[in-house]
Order: sequence, then C-alpha cells, then structure tokens
Amino acid sequence: MFTKKTVKEVDLSGKRVLMRADYNVPAENGVISDDYRLKQNLPTIQYILEQPNTKLIILSHLGRPKSADDKQFSLAPVAKRLSELLQREVRFAPDCIGTQVKKMADELPAGGILLLENVRFHPEEEKNDENFAKAIVESTSGEIFVQDGFGVVHRAHATTDAIAKILMGVAGLLLEKEVDIITNAMENPARPLTVVVGGAKISDKIDFLNNLLDKADCIAVAGAMANTFLLAEGFKVGASLAEPEAVDTAKEILERAREAEKTRDFNFFVPVDAVVSASKEGDQPTRIVDLSSHSLADIQAYPKKPEPPSYEVAETEMILDIGPMSASTIAGAVKMSSTVIWNGTAGIAEVKGIAGASDPFAHATHIIVDAMIGASNNHQNKPYTLVGGGDTDSYVDSQGLRDDFNHVSTGGGASLELMSGKVLPGVNVLWDK
Repeated sequence: MFTKKTVKEVDLSGKRVLMRADYNVPAENGVISDDYRLKQNLPTIQYILEQPNTKLIILSHLGRPKSADDKQFSLAPVAKRLSELLQREVRFAPDCIGTQVKKMADELPAGGILLLENVRFHPEEEKNDENFAKAIVESTSGEIFVQDGFGVVHRAHATTDAIAKILMGVAGLLLEKEVDIITNAMENPARPLTVVVGGAKISDKIDFLNNLLDKADCIAVAGAMANTFLLAEGFKVGASLAEPEAVDTAKEILERAREAEKTRDFNFFVPVDAVVSASKEGDQPTRIVDLSSHSLADIQAYPKKPEPPSYEVAETEMILDIGPMSASTIAGAVKMSSTVIWNGTAGIAEVKGIAGASDPFAHATHIIVDAMIGASNNHQNKPYTLVGGGDTDSYVDSQGLRDDFNHVSTGGGASLELMSGKVLPGVNVLWDK
C-alpha cells in the first residue's frame, strides 16, 4: 500500500498548487510524436482543478539541454498539446523563475493552468540546489507541492527533492498508481511470476536481477546483456556488445540462480541460440548460431558432424537477437505465468528490414510479445503484464500495443530502481500518511 499522502488527502481549496510532471516526451520541429506521459498525468490535473478556486502551476523538464539557448528543448509544444488534451487554455511562461513568471502566476485566474519553461535550462536543477527551489516557490507563490512525475523521482533534483522540503509535498494520482502497481507486482504477484529482462548492460541491472532472484519463479535474460552471461558460461560472442569487466558479476548471478533452481521451483534462462550478422544496420545476411545444445546444427549437418561455425560466433559477427529456440522457451514460460514483468527487448528491435523483409533482429521480441498478449494466447489464461518503461515502452508504442498490456510504466529508470528494491528520493521526501 502507498504510504505517502496523496493529492486527495489534503485540502486544495483556494490554493496555488505547484505540480512536478514528467513531460520529457519526443518532440521534433515543435511536434510531439508521443503524448502518452501527458495523457497519464491528466487525471491528477483534472482532480486538482475540480477543487474550488485552485490554480495550477506545472514544472517539468525536456531532454538534456546544454543551455537555455537550446530552444529545441522548450516546453512550448507541450503547453499546446496539453491545451488540446484538456480542451482548455494552458498558459506558458518563458522561464521557471523571475519577475515575468511571478506576474503570470499572479494573473492566473481560479481554475487556470500555467506551464513553466524547462527547469533544466538552469543547471541548479540537477544539482538539487535549495536556492533554486526557493526561487521557484517565490516566483510562483506556490502553497503546496504535488509530485506526479514518476519518471523523475529516482533523482534527487531541485524539483523532486529540495522543493518538497520547502512546501508540503504530496503525491499525484499517477505517482501513486505507478508505485502501487509495481510494488504489488514485486511483492504480491499472482504466481507464477516470470521476468523477461533485456537491454544493453548487465551493470545497469545487477540490483534488479539480484532482487528478482528472491521473488520470481522464472527469469529470462535477453538483449545485449545476455552476451555477458554467455561470456561467463564460456561461449564466444565475437564482436558483440558485451561487458567483459562484468563477467565475474554474471558468474555470481548465475551461481545464485543455479542454487535457487536446486532448492525451489525456479528457472533462469540464458539464450541457447542467437541471431548473428556482420552488421547491426540490417543490410547484411543473418544466420542462427546454435550455441548450446547443437541440436539445430546436428539436424542441418546430418549425417556429418556439424562444423564449428554452426555453433560458434565468428570474430567479425555480432549477436543481435536471441534465436528462435530461446524465444520459444521464454514464450512457453510466459504462457504458463500469471504475472509477467518485461524490461528490455530481446534484440535490436528498432532496425527495419530492407526491401520488404521482416525486421531482422525483432523476431524473438515478436514471439515473446505474442505469448504475453497475442492471439495465440488463450484470452482466459493471459498473464497480468507489466512493462517497465524506457526503451521497452518505445518498442510497445512503435507497434501500437500499449493498450494490450495491463500497465506500461511512464518511468524507465524509476521503475527499474523501484523493482531493484531501492528508495526513490522523490517519493521518500513526500509527507507520510
């Protein structure tokens, strides 16, 4: 259960409410291509404005601007899109501190909304500068702080930490929902619980994996991070993206996993086959390398013995997806599960095929996704599916599948840290119930 006060547990009547949102959305030439995070924040906005005579002032960031002159990171397009979604005016301030912001905040009518310019135009934001937080509060005359930017609460910044030490800080409805859903999936899941974890680096997910080893019934590693596990098991990975410096860590995780497999009903899957190519651009032929059992290689070579190239990755080749045997094994585990947590695609799923060919390194991801939500999955037995944000969310969006999952998180780093059992500074600082 969520332990912090929420926006519904305080009196907002007649208050000037300062809310932190996460509007870090993809935008190009002033056009927002994905407004999912904006839409997820709408219930909090609507609730605040339903309270008598409230005024709402919103803080957010966009991207990683080097200076305030980086106008490609202006939140002006967000104000425009937010106005369209809410079907009411959202005023936009050219800064987040200063006399002009004060004037616009003072002129805001009851029921009005003011979005301030990108807080990261000020380097003090990421330094968690107390004086910068004070300047925002003084410029806006904010009376209560609402944190609804789940995607930023794993950072201790001025608008996630310092500001909540100046004003009373409570959670918005999106923040409460995200923390509740993720915590429940980790601590009280319908079982079996299967976790599919991909991504590039094992070093980014050590705590995540170690925490899940005690909680999950099945963990399947995929993506480039699986290459480090293959190195740890003595396989050659050629020119693949891997972390040789993390091999000892991978070995430790594997040892823990193998011990768990002996003592309880638990499985830890490492790929047994892989899709390789000399190029990750999708412009070179692909082939399947039968890494572990050699059964594919045996069948193809019969009656001769398979040649080493059939089960070894060449020095010039890269593993760019897990193979069909691995994907089918994971898909089978997913279909037998009641809860599935998914963080990271199985291969470089964003590379498009050439001349009408299928996406060359997305086959495994397609197979696993179909097991989670697809037509081949008996509707009555579909698992509860939780997507852990970040690059996985981008893939789900590109395929038009967001509505097919039970929950797609708005925060990649925050969801990962929460699932790793870490304290989120932007949540911890809020007032307790």
